Parts: sequence; structure tokens; C-alpha cells
Amino acid sequence: MKFRTEIEPAASRNLLRPETPVTLIGSCFADNIGSRLERDGFDAVHNPLGPLYNPMSVASCLNDALAGRRYTPSDFVIGPRGYHCLDYATRYSGADATAIAESLNDSLELLHSRLTSPGILTVTFGTAYAYYLDGDTLVGNCHKFPANRFDRRRLGIEDISAEWKKLLSRLPSELHVILTVSPVRHLADGLHGNRLSKAVLMLATEQICNATGADYFPAYEILEDDLRDYRFYDSDLKHPSDMAAEYIYDHFMDTYMTRSGRSAALEGRRISAAGSHRRILTD
Repeated sequence: MKFRTEIEPAASRNLLRPETPVTLIGSCFADNIGSRLERDGFDAVHNPLGPLYNPMSVASCLNDALAGRRYTPSDFVIGPRGYHCLDYATRYSGADATAIAESLNDSLELLHSRLTSPGILTVTFGTAYAYYLDGDTLVGNCHKFPANRFDRRRLGIEDISAEWKKLLSRLPSELHVILTVSPVRHLADGLHGNRLSKAVLMLATEQICNATGADYFPAYEILEDDLRDYRFYDSDLKHPSDMAAEYIYDHFMDTYMTRSGRSAALEGRRISAAGSHRRILTD
């Protein structure tokens, strides 16, 4: 008798070796996987400019990195903390506009080097809803500006698909792309709104993968349909618990790691655990 519908990992793609660079970008779920890859000793960079949730803001970030964009103080908006770059996380705000620009440009340079070299790029879409400052400028983060300055819109499947097909065509063939939809529930959108948002993202990723050959990793389905229980959510009932994130990461390992990669991961985890162990001193 079976009490849950387990999702079997796909046949291994054998993409992730111990020396393979992995870049993860998108919603905070990218950090869940990225931090575990780091723990296990892999060359992983995750969300160097902070989390980005909607597909258009993620695409804008990657396009800027590929183009070698350089921010200047004139690109910022004046707000409650001084200068704000609304394209990225709230850490890119403050009184020193030059320092903010330098920090942004350093992160974009790092991302450029990762996008133009062989490796793996994993992109996690979090929500199909995007925010536009004063009605026309897409933002990646609202930086706690007054809500009445933003228009909230749900992106269209075709718009997402077209933008990402164009973007992925610019990446080198040696950079393998994995798309996934975040299992984190955006309850501020309401339960129905969250479902609609995730449906848009899933349909868009299907079109993108079919057109470009990118992989789809079913993180959303693993939590929603395989685990399917509130005990696998954190206390906020939105984010997966550590146990659930570890379970999804195990699926990721089974799907993409070579045998040598998995052995290296387990050894890296052992070393990491030993390094974090604190010996109790006694008299």
C-alpha cells in the first residue's frame, strides 16, 4: 500500500562533476540548493546580487551581466535610505552612491565570468507577478518604497517565453541551463493567485525548455505532490523545511551529479560537518 506519490529522480544527466562550476540565480530557493552545494565542496555561486523572483527581473540581471553593464550613481532612485538600486536587493541602498555602484559592478563582473564559461546555470522562477515603479519601470525589489508608487502585474506566458528563448540563445553551448519553479508559496498573492502564478511559470518553462533544450527540474512538484504535507514546511507555512530542502537537493544530486560528483559531495559534507563540530571542553 502506498500513501504518497513519490517522484522518481530522472535518469542521471551526468552534468555535475566535482570540478564543475555551478551558478544559481533567482528566488531564495536558489540559495537553498546553492548553500548545500557549497557545503558539499562544490564551486557554487548563488544569487550574487540577492534573490530575484520574477522571470523578467532575472532575465534583466543576466542580460546586464552578459553585456558588461556598469552602474553609476545616476542609475539610482532617491528614497528613504538615500540612494536605491531597485533592480536588486535592499543591500544596494544607502548614503554612498559610489560604493553601491562599485558593489553592484563587482557582482555583475563575477556573474559575467560565470555565464561565459563552461558549467551549469540553474534558474529558479519564484512568481509571475512583477512590480513597476511609477507604472513603467520594472523593479526587482521594492526597497520598502510606498506601495502607491508601484503597479503590480502578472506576466504573460508568451512574454516570459520569448524573453528567455532570446536570452538563452546568447549563452555558450558549454553552459548547461536548468530551469525550475520555486516551491515557496507566495501567500501574499492569495492561494488562488499563487496557483495562477505558478501555473504561468510552469507553462512558460515548458515552452522555453522545448525550444532551447534547457532542462526542467521539478522542485515545485517534489514538495507539492511528493511530500505534500505541512510538516515539510517551515513555521511560516510558505518555505520548505530544512528536511524538505534536503530531500529536494538529494533529487538534484541524483539527477545531475556524476558518480564521482556524488562521492565528492558526500566527502565534502563529511568534512564540512567535522569542521563545524565544536568539541566540548571539560576540566
